[in-house]
Amino acid sequence: MKKIVFLALMCVFFSKKILAQSVDEDAVKKTVGNLFLGMKTSDSTLAASAFAPNSILQTIVSKEGKNTVRTESVPDFIKFIGTPHKQKHDERIVFTKILIDGPLASVWTDYKFYVDEQFSHCGVNSFQLVKGEKGWQIIYIIDTRRKDQCKS
Repeated sequence: MKKIVFLALMCVFFSKKILAQSVDEDAVKKTVGNLFLGMKTSDSTLAASAFAPNSILQTIVSKEGKNTVRTESVPDFIKFIGTPHKQKHDERIVFTKILIDGPLASVWTDYKFYVDEQFSHCGVNSFQLVKGEKGWQIIYIIDTRRKDQCKS
């Protein structure tokens, strides 16, 4: 009888933990999704809501066999999103891996980037998010960019 009670308590404990993880995972996905929805719809307010203050935005640039890291200004990126332009920028992501430990989330997404419906490039994004007073927000992004070896 003690084993049954113990197993029941363990099931309740783990189901609550799994449910909490699922809720956080959904919230993390929503935050990341808001960035790209804002970018696609030129909604700088929505895109900006995904970022925590003092966030870092970087990309790995590969030229002639050499890799360098370029840091971009998040405020400039948000301004670009909100500046009227004829072309639609559409980064289509696939959530590959989400890891959460308390207030820290790490997210890996494969992506393909389109200008209007024309394929531009692909790569991966690596996000770090922190859960604070405003919920989950991005504090760091680094990505790769390439035109070949893109997954279908």
